[in-house]
Amino acid sequence: MLPVRLSGARETLLVTLYARALDARAADPVLGDTMAAEAVDAIDFDFGATHITPRMAPTVAVRARFIDEWVREFLREHDGEATVVHLGAGLDTRVWRIAPGPAVTWIDVDFPEVIEIRRALFPERPGYHMIGSSVTDDGWLERIPTGRPTLAVAEGLSMYLTEEQGLTLLRRITDRFNGGTTIAFDAFNRLAIRAQKANPAVRMSGATLHWSVDHPRDLVRDVPGLRLRDAVDALTAPGVERLPHGARMMSAVLRPIPAVRHMSRYLRYER
Repeated sequence: MLPVRLSGARETLLVTLYARALDARAADPVLGDTMAAEAVDAIDFDFGATHITPRMAPTVAVRARFIDEWVREFLREHDGEATVVHLGAGLDTRVWRIAPGPAVTWIDVDFPEVIEIRRALFPERPGYHMIGSSVTDDGWLERIPTGRPTLAVAEGLSMYLTEEQGLTLLRRITDRFNGGTTIAFDAFNRLAIRAQKANPAVRMSGATLHWSVDHPRDLVRDVPGLRLRDAVDALTAPGVERLPHGARMMSAVLRPIPAVRHMSRYLRYER
């Protein structure tokens, strides 16, 4: 088995991996990420320490499926000829779930030690590349080809950045690519950041959440060239009906409260 020892924000990738694995083992999976289940079986780590249960797993699976659909939509809009950059890819198997065609260049970016684990766990595939770097470092973006439609996608990343890091990253992406660029990610509002200790991934890893996006249009003001295409509340997004009964009932009760309804959002911008 592959020993994996990570800490802080990096360790949270094991939480989401385990959630996707539990979902894959369910009788009626939301995402059906069998590669995640195989990866969990291959890793030497006490996944019980994540405190993720089968009843909690659909929340992670619903988020992943929603963002997967945005990736598929982007590729359809550009006839499958594009570049996809997955920021903070962790141990996500999105490229295999999407299975893009030969005209797509797919690049996963994460810390070097995470990329090393990815190389040990997952198979190669045509058009697929990995870059070992923090997304906040200089240099890696210069390795991304230009001149074609590009999607920068992230899941469970923005909240671990500071506001300065997040805005700088968005500006660098928009400066690097011209028209035809889409940026899609999930974000927390200020209430979610304040309630971060209720998040199992944060609590288990000892990580800290920083960046809140309370008003998605503020990023249009702060990052020249961006246009907001979608801002979808996680509590009302397609897929919520797949959550366990208790979670659905809780969502129905909390949705009328704006600060709670906007705690987690899926954001999509275009350049």
